[in-house]
Amino acid sequence: MCARENSIDIVEKSNVPYTADDAGKFKTIAIFDCRGVEPVEFSPRTGWKVLSADNGQAFEDVDLSEDDWVEYDQKNKNSVGIYEFASKFVKLKK
Repeated sequence: MCARENSIDIVEKSNVPYTADDAGKFKTIAIFDCRGVEPVEFSPRTGWKVLSADNGQAFEDVDLSEDDWVEYDQKNKNSVGIYEFASKFVKLKK
């Protein structure tokens, strides 16, 4: 019998933050090394960290499973949020 191993690894040092300056456009925030698999959909769920702009509050373990997230920044006294979360996978050529 033939056993096939598949794996997805995050390429070291490929993670970058998505900032307010990136709003409204797609940006590569991580690069994956995929062997034997091709990802087609991403479900963000929990565990995200959000930093409010302008030296604001940090929010830990943010849940993006609903595609929208809203909180209140006590430091800056304003509402902050992530709306209509969208993602896509782009195949990179080696």
